[in-house]
Amino acid sequence: MTFLGMSAELLARIQFAFTISFHFIFPAISIGTASYLAVLNAMWLWTRDEAYLKLFEYWKTIFAMTFGMGVVSGIVMSYQFGTNWSVFSEKAGAVIGPLMGYEVLTAFFLEAGFLGIALFGRQRVGDKMHMVAVAMVAIGTLISATWITSANSWMHTPAGYSIDANGNFVPADWWAIVFNPSFPYRMVHTVLAAFLTTAFVVGGVGAWHLLHDRTNRQARIMFSMAMWMAALVTPAQIFVGDMHGLNTLEHQPAKIAAMEGHYETHPDGAPLILFGIPDDKAEVTRYALEIPKLGSLILRHDPNAEIKGLKAFPREDRPPAMMPFFTFRIMVALGMLMLAIGMWSLWARWRGTLYTNKTLHRAALCMGPSGLIAVLAGWYTTEVGRQPFTIYGLMRTSESISPLAAQSVGTSLIAFICVYFAVFGAGTFYLIKLMARPPVLLEDHELDKGPIRTAGITPGPAQQDTQGDGHVV
Repeated sequence: MTFLGMSAELLARIQFAFTISFHFIFPAISIGTASYLAVLNAMWLWTRDEAYLKLFEYWKTIFAMTFGMGVVSGIVMSYQFGTNWSVFSEKAGAVIGPLMGYEVLTAFFLEAGFLGIALFGRQRVGDKMHMVAVAMVAIGTLISATWITSANSWMHTPAGYSIDANGNFVPADWWAIVFNPSFPYRMVHTVLAAFLTTAFVVGGVGAWHLLHDRTNRQARIMFSMAMWMAALVTPAQIFVGDMHGLNTLEHQPAKIAAMEGHYETHPDGAPLILFGIPDDKAEVTRYALEIPKLGSLILRHDPNAEIKGLKAFPREDRPPAMMPFFTFRIMVALGMLMLAIGMWSLWARWRGTLYTNKTLHRAALCMGPSGLIAVLAGWYTTEVGRQPFTIYGLMRTSESISPLAAQSVGTSLIAFICVYFAVFGAGTFYLIKLMARPPVLLEDHELDKGPIRTAGITPGPAQQDTQGDGHVV
């Protein structure tokens, strides 16, 4: 039985893809923003330059919003393991459950314990303890990314398990489970992606305000810091991505074949297909625009190395090629644009035009959401490329789904779409409004209109004349 022509399995996959897409854009920002806040707060304590304090107060509200929406959307998403994917939960719960539980016990509790102090406690606990709280929140986001990435990586490259008499996956070696073959590459790739996502969001916001007021010092600082991240982290991400690709070729060659659009095996060197339209039914990539040998050079670092095509694998074990082929190219194209922006910013910095080059500012503004798009494209590439397996090579997606009617899954999917667009659409709209505010504190405009009312800043010792020179910090 189907719903709108789709099976329960396909609907459940669409529902999970939809909810995780909404969810992951928020951690992608909050992971990087938490570290950015720690740097800003440390710079404020080190220099006592109020520009860093203003930026901390400006971005902490944005961080709080993204963190909150990430938590809410993550909780809803995790329920689907019990509703739509109960068979997977039963079979692999002994491995996946503890990994997700460790994320709660180590990361979430750490973040929750220090979040209130980081957001509102500066005047109550003092600068040093407040810095500790901000650092703990940043560390907590990284620990959270570690456990979630480990669990997901295990599903791609399972290790350290055994299978009991009931067909359930049970732990045999937790070190091998946590540090499975793809985990180190995916972990670094994911964290760097979060940092780049934040860098381009911050850079886009800074560029927006520089276009309106090039003298705004806070806008200059945030734009400068973001462009340093773009220039330094993007090349590192490209290198890590290459290492991740080599690891994927070793452990999931069918995924690489789908990403590259190769149906035929190339024993003497595979071309790089720049563009084409994969056709799984005909087993050919139509209208292929190719560069000879370059595919093998990139994938094997040898232009004459053999690259297996999808025909080398049983048809029932092949991933669909269309989505990984295009989403991979979207991710790579955006990575190249990020690199170009980073190099452009270095040139502008060297020429002394970083804060006056409006063309660069407009380009950075347009690239503001690029990290989010690249992150989603990367996840679609790796997750669709894992099909038709939930646990690669061991458990099929068709074997993982709960015994549900297609109508039930389809109805809940429609409900998710309506609620998510209403709730998270409103939240995203508010985030954009927050980013559109000039990065200044309320007292910059209203010193003569009464007490300071900006969030998290109340008159106190840290804002009094502590240097005996009449300067209020």
